[in-house]
Formats: sequence, structure tokens, C-alpha cells
Amino acid sequence: MDMNFSYISTFLATQVIPFTWTLLGATAIWIIGGWTIKIIRAASSKAMVARGMDHTLVGYVDTTVGVLLKILLLVAVLGTLGVATTSFAAIIAAAGVAIGMAWSGLLANFAAGVFLIVLRPFRVGDMITAGGSTGVVQEIGVFATTLHTADNLRVVVGNNKIFSDNIVNYSINAFRGVDLRAQLAHGVDVQDAMARLKQAVTRIPNVVTERPPVVEIFEFNAYGTLLVVRPFCHNQHYWQVYFDTNRTIQGVVAEAGYPVPETRQLIRRL
Repeated sequence: MDMNFSYISTFLATQVIPFTWTLLGATAIWIIGGWTIKIIRAASSKAMVARGMDHTLVGYVDTTVGVLLKILLLVAVLGTLGVATTSFAAIIAAAGVAIGMAWSGLLANFAAGVFLIVLRPFRVGDMITAGGSTGVVQEIGVFATTLHTADNLRVVVGNNKIFSDNIVNYSINAFRGVDLRAQLAHGVDVQDAMARLKQAVTRIPNVVTERPPVVEIFEFNAYGTLLVVRPFCHNQHYWQVYFDTNRTIQGVVAEAGYPVPETRQLIRRL
């Protein structure tokens, strides 16, 4: 009985108690390290914002720094628990090679994300068409970019797909054109119709004054003369100007009493 008690006491003193203290120390390092990482990320983000850095770049750097610090914290915790950090580093390197071969697409998305941040073809808040989707940029992440579409859908597109395709940024310029058509019937005074439309379109709310609306002959077809009607507006007013222009075209045609366009065919009898 004395031998068993002595063995248990020795085991507790040499194994359980030191391991408990080590485990508590590792837990303390994990908790304190997590708080420290939060403080560092908050301080770095605040400093970048104070220096006027772009919010997209701030978010990207914050995410990257958080991931790197978490990896360092994990290495420190494992070192405290007695795991050889050199072996752990070798395991990470080997795992990185294996993951890189298996998930080359993710690495391509990561590299493309870096280029998107550096080259800045668009920023958070811009409306773009990229990777087959159109919407307002909500976030440029490490691997993917998040868009909100006009019909309120959330679309996540891989950065590599965006960077390897054409990118259309609707928000970068001060205004954009709204392309519409006005079909006139045969016999309508085209110059009179063009003058009426240009005057009416100019009065549409949010049509910019820096560039006058364009009303020109687009083509001649079987129905008569087809006009292009192109007012200019800021991107955020695009759909309002689009629908108002359609209503304006209909109103001008009705007010002028233009006939309904119809095809005309000449049939010769033999």
C-alpha cells in the first residue's frame, strides 16, 4: 500500500502537476495572445485609416496580419506544450507544398487578390461587371470578391476569375451614358423629333449638364427612322434616368401626334 501511494505521489509530482502547469501556461498564452492580436489589429487598422489609406487595402492588410499572427501564436502554444517548433515548421512547409499542389486555384485567387489591391481597378462601393457578374463591391477578400447585385443577391466571385477577365467599372468616371432608342414612323419630320427629344431629355432630373444629351439618327429600317437617345448621368442615377427617358420618349411621341411605326412593302404585279 505504501509503495502504491509512493508511486502515485511520484507520478503526480513528476508528470501530472508539471503537465498541468504547462497546459495552464499554454492556455494563458493562447488567451493573452488572442487579446494581443486583437489590440494589434485594431491599432494597425486605426493607424492605416488615420493615414488616409484606402479602406479596401486596410481590410486586406488586417486580414493578412490576423492570419499570420494566429499562426505565430499557434507555434508559440505548441512550443510551450513541448512540441518541437522546428518539426512543426517543417510540417507546415510540407503541408503548404501539398496544399499548393492540390489547391492551386486558391493560390491563384490569393495572388490575383494581391494584384487587385495593388493595381486597384475598383474599390469597395464601386459598381462593376467582372467574372460574369454585375454588382456593387462589398468586400475584396483574400481569395474572393463579394458583390451585391441590383436584385439584392450576394455573389462571391474568385479573384483569379475577376483578374483574368475584363473589368468594367461603372463608378470610376463622373458620369455614364444611358443608351435608348426611339423608333419614328415613315413621314415623321426627323429634325423636329430630334429637337423635341433633346429638349425634353435635358429636363429629366439628374441628367448632367457637363455633357449634353445625344439624339441622332441610328439607322433606317422597315418601320422608318430609328433614333438613338443618350442622356448622361452619374451611375447611381442610371436606372432612374433610364426609366424617365423611356417615359419622356413616349410622352414626346404622344404630344407630337406621331403615327405608330409600321412596315411598308411595295408589291409589283406582273
